[in-house]
Amino acid sequence: MIKPRGAVFDMDGLMFDTENLTYILQKKIFDCRGVKGYDLDWYKRTIGKRTADIVGLFKSLCGEDFDYDAFRAECRAEYRAYVEENGVPLKSGLFELLDYFKSNGVRLAVSTSTSTESARFSLEKAGVLGFFDELVCAEDVTHGKPHPEPFSKAAEKLGLSPSECLALEDSLNGIKSAHAAGLVTVMIPDLIPPTDEIRPMCDFILPNLGSVKNIA
Repeated sequence: MIKPRGAVFDMDGLMFDTENLTYILQKKIFDCRGVKGYDLDWYKRTIGKRTADIVGLFKSLCGEDFDYDAFRAECRAEYRAYVEENGVPLKSGLFELLDYFKSNGVRLAVSTSTSTESARFSLEKAGVLGFFDELVCAEDVTHGKPHPEPFSKAAEKLGLSPSECLALEDSLNGIKSAHAAGLVTVMIPDLIPPTDEIRPMCDFILPNLGSVKNIA
């Protein structure tokens, strides 16, 4: 076992089962627009990617005149309507792990590629915002994942060295970011399994959040 002083959580796909939900909502929008070729495998290509890369992918599917900002706004509205009615879908073991870390004095941060406003909405609706000491969101960094900055910044805001912190991630680019930043990397796969490239960057690969207690 290791005894971390800090833990940095990714959000979508790690704490919240929102990758599947996002795919369903996006497919609904594309189906209404008559867009062909969008399926779950196509969606997986966007997971953990930076906005510039995602825009390029969507333009390859929909054409160069694709309005990504309008699409994002429509997706956000659909997501919020879903959450207001059904709540945020949580990953197994989330509250168990958060309680465990807090009871052991572990400082906690979120490192997410989403905006501060969107992140706080989801964290508040899920009832977990109060567990976290710090947030690092899209506006807080110059370089997104897989660049190390999102996790380096999180450790810095916690007042800890990277090696004192666990990084909990589901995405390939998230693991690359955390590994490059020098955190102890824990991959909990969601839609995308670890690849041969990623496995050496993972200190641990675990099946769910609850199992993190076994190593911390």
